[in-house]
Amino acid sequence: MARARAADYAEKREAILRAAARTFAAHGYDRSSMVEVADACGVSKALLYHYYASKDALLHDIVAAHLEALVAAVRSADDAALAPRARLEALAVALIEAYRDTDAEHQVQIAELKKLPAPQQASLKALERDLVRRFSDAIAAARPGLDPSLLKPVTMSLFGMLNWHYLWFRPDGPMSRADYARLAVGLVVEGSGDHAGRD
Repeated sequence: MARARAADYAEKREAILRAAARTFAAHGYDRSSMVEVADACGVSKALLYHYYASKDALLHDIVAAHLEALVAAVRSADDAALAPRARLEALAVALIEAYRDTDAEHQVQIAELKKLPAPQQASLKALERDLVRRFSDAIAAARPGLDPSLLKPVTMSLFGMLNWHYLWFRPDGPMSRADYARLAVGLVVEGSGDHAGRD
């Protein structure tokens, strides 16, 4: 007979994911053991294995939960009734706000997703593509004169500015997250002149 789940199963699972993300971000996925994750969670190795049968499963769920939260936030903010520039700004603000308090999960997504077996990567990369497509469409609408060959570089440049802000951003600094998101949008929309084909 299968073991019944405790009433606080979901809360414990989330706490394990957060602690494991901090461990993987600090030491690297390859150099972190399940024993170290269990210690970081304050649980026994046996209890950790009750929630996660392998380190791969743990990594998958860290990245999946993070990406699903990002996609949900951006989808919720995507309002077709807004003017194109305002829509793009709303997406950027939603994304950067969704990054709040998830630096470890974000680092793990960027650095460690590729460590998963290909079948496990597929659904996660689909979530990433969903984000990229939504932003790419919004950029194309906000910058209708943009050379089509520049759409991907401009889209990824915006993601670069938003994705790496955690390295320098300080909550008590002179600019809020939302203000920075709007600044980043301005830089890519207004600064994406016709540069295609230059050496």
